[in-house]
Amino acid sequence: MEHNKNDKLVFWGCFIALITTSMAFIFRAILIGSGVWPEALGIDAVQANRLFGAGLWPFAISIILFSLFIDYVGYRFAMLFSFVCYAGFAVLALMGHSALQAGGADAQAAAWNYLYWGSVVLGLGNGTVEAFINPVVATIYKDEKSKWLNILHAGWPAGLVVGGIIAIGLHGAVSNDWRILLIFMFAPAIIYVIMLFKVKFPVNERVAAGSSYRQMLAEFGAVGAFIASYLIFRELAGAFPGMPEWLMYSLIAVSTIGFGVYCRSFGNPLLIVLVIIMMPLAITELGTDGAISGLMEGAMEEAGWNPAWVLVYTSAIMMVLRFFAGPVIKALTPLGLLMACSALAIVGLFMLSKAAGLIFIFGSATVYAVAKTYFWPTMLGVASEQTPRGGALTLNAIAGIGMLAVGIVGGPIIGMFQEGSVTSSLKEEMPQVYSEVTTQSSIWLGEYTALDGEAVAKQPEEAQAKIETIREHGAQAALTKMTIFPAIMLIGYIGLFLYFKSKGGYKPKVLEAAH
Repeated sequence: MEHNKNDKLVFWGCFIALITTSMAFIFRAILIGSGVWPEALGIDAVQANRLFGAGLWPFAISIILFSLFIDYVGYRFAMLFSFVCYAGFAVLALMGHSALQAGGADAQAAAWNYLYWGSVVLGLGNGTVEAFINPVVATIYKDEKSKWLNILHAGWPAGLVVGGIIAIGLHGAVSNDWRILLIFMFAPAIIYVIMLFKVKFPVNERVAAGSSYRQMLAEFGAVGAFIASYLIFRELAGAFPGMPEWLMYSLIAVSTIGFGVYCRSFGNPLLIVLVIIMMPLAITELGTDGAISGLMEGAMEEAGWNPAWVLVYTSAIMMVLRFFAGPVIKALTPLGLLMACSALAIVGLFMLSKAAGLIFIFGSATVYAVAKTYFWPTMLGVASEQTPRGGALTLNAIAGIGMLAVGIVGGPIIGMFQEGSVTSSLKEEMPQVYSEVTTQSSIWLGEYTALDGEAVAKQPEEAQAKIETIREHGAQAALTKMTIFPAIMLIGYIGLFLYFKSKGGYKPKVLEAAH
């Protein structure tokens, strides 16, 4: 199908919008992770993680909530709203810098507030970008959704590559004045708003086919609403610790029941299966990255390389492969590709759990990078191809649920895996100090045994060094346990493959425009 100049301009504008979100994500991660902001603000690791999280939970929540009314306010409004959010973040970040420069007793507290709420605004903007670019591209290329959503989402690793190279090149300058990164982040935002300001956005496939708003909600249904509302309100309860638990559960119940009563549906069973699979998928793709990056950074530093090159390398692999997703999807079908990637992810994670030395780590990371390349956009494509009546909601909700699952479920489970692996090794290798340096902790998922940092610090230096070695090896070994996530995905995709085979094979559903 031939596409006109307007459609191509819309696509590439959306592509650059996604690059903006990616660069905003990586620049903020660098400023926090490298210690630039924590040192300037005088905050500890816990507060730094809270500042980092301020840009994530609004991202995920706005993807879902914006999708409920984006067909009413329009894609142009969503695009402009995202740009206003980027501008708002830039202004608040500059105000935070000015507060620090002015000095005074409350300078750091004032700067913290500016940067925290600026991060929240930025997260809303990033989520809004995802909320409009996914349905726009799925509508323009409704006959090849999986292919073009993969190409669109090459914009995410592209932004990481560009942002990583900029960060490496300006390392010293950023340490002296981090405002320079705001210029590079805001540049693509200006480009995409200029590109998309006067274009003609497509009418969503669902709207063009005359499918009603209630039918869109019915695809998601009460079950989908329960999963989404549970994750949203649990995330908000974590972001705002003062929220009573009874209020959280009341909001979940009201949202689920109200949604179900209005749409009169439990949801499309196929979509619910995809939503459930999306959670381990997101954990596999995003949740394990921190552990993997940590492993590779040590080897990189020993070799005298900037650790950021690891991110650039793996992101470049993903970017290139996503541009050439079309022939791969055609050869394997979307479900065949997802099955192959799940199997490859199991292999990649297992290799990383045993990796030692720069070459082996890079080789293992290459396998893992190839495996996770097609996960996210292909799942979005499958959801859109199989539930077109769900419009923007089902396409974006599955992405938002995946992101929320990473922080709420994936992070804690991966942490428990790592702590369990470390303490098990410690009990085996240093039983004489095991009870002295471990403690019982708990999260909402249950209890676990963890290292007690203060108790470890009281041990002799020789014992501390040995415990640190055990900790490093134990954390790496935990990657073996993380293969459970792609294993669950593989089982789910095999089940879906057999289901579609019984129906005559995988075929996308396309809604015909109403006349």
